[in-house]
Amino acid sequence: MAALIGVTGPDSRLPLAWWASRLALGLAGGRGQHLTPANMHRHKRDQLQGLIIGGGDDIDAALYGHDTGRAPADPDRDAFEIELIEHALDTSLPLLGICRGAQLINVVLGGSLHADIRPLRQNTSNRRTPLPRKTAIGCGGGRLSRIMQRPRWRINSLHHQAVDRLGGGLAVVARDLDGFVQAIESTTDHYLMGVQWHPEYLPYLPCQRRLFRDLVTAAEHSRPEALYD
Repeated sequence: MAALIGVTGPDSRLPLAWWASRLALGLAGGRGQHLTPANMHRHKRDQLQGLIIGGGDDIDAALYGHDTGRAPADPDRDAFEIELIEHALDTSLPLLGICRGAQLINVVLGGSLHADIRPLRQNTSNRRTPLPRKTAIGCGGGRLSRIMQRPRWRINSLHHQAVDRLGGGLAVVARDLDGFVQAIESTTDHYLMGVQWHPEYLPYLPCQRRLFRDLVTAAEHSRPEALYD
């Protein structure tokens, strides 16, 4: 049976990111399970082999030592996803963070965020778009470089927060044309990666599909884990 990978998201809103992630995982040979704060109790015994922390609202700025952020936060989701990230870290469950998810992984590991990068941009705009209108530049080698198979690639952008101080055990493996972090990954053997863009909306690009295929491959070799005892 195909590897089961949990995909987190908010309780509210039309779950477009979930549907896109489910499709991307299916194309990669995996199965997705939608996880939210409200439905988690129904899935706590599910035997997951991987986990995606999805995009969405800003992370509460108090979690990384800043004043309250400008945009709405979702404290219930913050707490829910922090617990799942810590579980993945404790069990070496393969873990991919997308946009907000990458930022939250960094915060859980002791890092901080730029609460709003819009006034800091110099070379690119911060126009939000699901289309691949921006550029990521690989740096430092690592797993992402092997997945992308090129020194730079096109990405989309739906964020205004970004990684600032790097969390423990992480390396920066991609930046954009303004130098902001676009991807992080673990410096250990644990499969842990975070990307600032939304690859689930770019399944028509082969390098973006490879991100999900690589996660599914890692999940296929991972021991199934229930999220709660």
